[in-house]
Amino acid sequence: MAPWASAKAKVQLRLAIQRLRTLQEKKTAQAKTARRDIALLLEKSKIETARIKVENIIHEDIYIELLELLELYCELLHARSALLDQNTKEPDPGVSEGVCSVIYAAPRTELKELHVLREMLMHKYGREFAIGVMENRDGCVNERVAKKLAVFTPAPELVDAYLAEIAKGYGVKWTPPTRGDGDDAGGDGGVEEPTAEKTSAPTSPMSAEKISAEARSAGVRTPKLPDLPPTEEDEGSPGADPKPADDFEALAKRFEALKKR
Repeated sequence: MAPWASAKAKVQLRLAIQRLRTLQEKKTAQAKTARRDIALLLEKSKIETARIKVENIIHEDIYIELLELLELYCELLHARSALLDQNTKEPDPGVSEGVCSVIYAAPRTELKELHVLREMLMHKYGREFAIGVMENRDGCVNERVAKKLAVFTPAPELVDAYLAEIAKGYGVKWTPPTRGDGDDAGGDGGVEEPTAEKTSAPTSPMSAEKISAEARSAGVRTPKLPDLPPTEEDEGSPGADPKPADDFEALAKRFEALKKR
């Protein structure tokens, strides 16, 4: 397990942020190609194959949003690194949710940088704390992060919603079947497109409006930035750098933007 060192932790946080952004871009580009392939399958009436492939797209979309949340948490931890340096058995409330979410989610990602950061945080706060986080005792992990790590089979309505949006985006004539008509999804008209309110599946960033109604119906909570205890720098001491306050405001706005998805 990597020992805790403040300077190394800051470097690791910067590396993790960079890699998280890069991976999001890569996954987004791959998803675009996959959607094009699904549109071709719909055009050729290969509906069942399209359904199987779109389930993977749904999971990838959820994974991308998880990466975005983790990126924001890493930025928060970097901006509040002074709170991480405190010699306490548990993290300060100002960074607690970020610490817990990184420890909990890192093993389910493919990022070595995030794995190393997790080990450093576990070493700093100890084995018992780490076990409690992995068991999500007292709901210490952000609810939205936990939801995005849940294993599930996409509901048929959500699959239909994705397929309908892909068909619409690529100009393919296809509409989802009315539920209960069987597995034949090759209908071509007169069927009402399912709405997000009909499914309780986790949210994803897909569609023109990111299936915003689906996000609202899921009722997930966006991480709320805890208040940062005032410091000398915040109070305008000589030589203070005003940038941290700006960073906190920018992070708060980005979390709020995620809340609207």
